[in-house]
Amino acid sequence: MLTAQIEAFSDVIDVAKPLLEKHWEELAVYKDKMPLDPNYEVYFAREARGETLLATLRHNGELVGYWMNFVAPGLHYKSTLTMTMDILWVHPDQRGGLGGFRLAECVKAEAKRRGVKLWYAGSKNHKEIAWFLQGIGMNKTEEYFSSWIGD
Repeated sequence: MLTAQIEAFSDVIDVAKPLLEKHWEELAVYKDKMPLDPNYEVYFAREARGETLLATLRHNGELVGYWMNFVAPGLHYKSTLTMTMDILWVHPDQRGGLGGFRLAECVKAEAKRRGVKLWYAGSKNHKEIAWFLQGIGMNKTEEYFSSWIGD
């Protein structure tokens, strides 16, 4: 059985770490320059302030996906509670079904319950999910660009 639910980051992180490695291998853009090195202290601090929203996807109880978001008033629109996607990943064995859509429904319901008004999410160009984001009712509003300027 495939289920999506809201869980605390601090309750999930230990079991999620192996999935984060697979996620990084598949989606990281600058793998040869930036090792996976999450700043867990910041995640824990944001969770303690109620600024995280984590939906997990489980298959028969086993973690197979997640959608982490940050919730806070907008910097340019302080009266509007916004949610910004941090990471989204579903194990390749669970793709093609309804897992992503279940995660989206779970995230949206919890965000609405918390009073979020605007939700931002993104798509990597080399692993495009714009079709999915549009399929859950999101609109394309901008594109981000990056350039490695380190040594």
